[in-house]
Amino acid sequence: MPSPSPTICAIDLFCGAGGLSQGLQDAGILVVGGVDVDPACGYAFEANIDAPFIERDVRDVKPADLEPLWRPGSVRMLAGCAPCQPFSPYRRGIDTSGEEQWPLLREFSRLVREIAPELVTMENVPRIGTSAVFQEFVRDLESYGYQVDWRSCYGPRYGLPQHRRRLVLLASRLGPISVPMGSRDEGNYRTVRDVIGDLPEVSNGGQHATDSLHVARKLSSLNEQRIKASTPGGTWEDWPDELLAACHRKPSGASFKNVYARMEWDKPSPTITTLAHNFGAGRFGHPEQDRSITLREAALLQGFPPGYKLVRPGERVNMSSVGRLIGNAVPPPIAAEVGRAVVEHVAEFIDA
Repeated sequence: MPSPSPTICAIDLFCGAGGLSQGLQDAGILVVGGVDVDPACGYAFEANIDAPFIERDVRDVKPADLEPLWRPGSVRMLAGCAPCQPFSPYRRGIDTSGEEQWPLLREFSRLVREIAPELVTMENVPRIGTSAVFQEFVRDLESYGYQVDWRSCYGPRYGLPQHRRRLVLLASRLGPISVPMGSRDEGNYRTVRDVIGDLPEVSNGGQHATDSLHVARKLSSLNEQRIKASTPGGTWEDWPDELLAACHRKPSGASFKNVYARMEWDKPSPTITTLAHNFGAGRFGHPEQDRSITLREAALLQGFPPGYKLVRPGERVNMSSVGRLIGNAVPPPIAAEVGRAVVEHVAEFIDA
């Protein structure tokens, strides 16, 4: 009888609210800790992942800080998503070269070199793939003895009900490894209806009695008129003239048709950002109800499981704070499919 494969243990750097960790755990990988400089992430990470949260800047993390978390005899994975604001497509035309987040990928590289885990995974926005700092990171991993693969992953192919692309990197000291291409085709993409269609109705500015995150931001009177004039998949061009904003009347307004708009039931949602609860910040209007999507709906469209905890029981829900946790998270379905590929990889090379 073959011996059981060893446990794969992961530590999640830049763990945020636990999206990457949730996906890895869904794949059967044991997450033993998370590190993030933002204290607002601590409750969500510990409550859902059931692993210790270390509130610390990654630049101050030493291997000795993480050593007690590893399980003896396990295959170790260092995982993370360095803050991606310098590479975000939403920052077009802004010079980001001086921002302090740029060196954080180098800190990730330092910890890989010092800890020498068997496995590494990194997730970020696709634009980082052409950056010098990412190419340096790949060269570093190869020089440390890792075999590396990376690709841009289209969310719906991985079961994410959202038009979102993320760059995923895998690296292994065990042998050749490949980032999975996603197992779904266009005919079975998950849709907005699949994940939020059965949720109870909520009024504009209302909150569900038993789920504090199923809460909608209150629209102004003008925006309430605008959403009532909006159709799923439509644009502000469908509105009567008196509802148009000044920016809509300018020639440049033609390029911003995915704001003040409704989602469509039978397609994946647009990219869920930190402002997905705000009707005016994107195509974040509910397909049918006259309101913005709720925080719970945003979390479900981001791929979090139902009931994922983001606010302590009895604590007031801060829309901006929770929206930031959701929008900045790694989508768990992408992480889960990557995690399953890692589990198969380890079984192949450890049992060989």
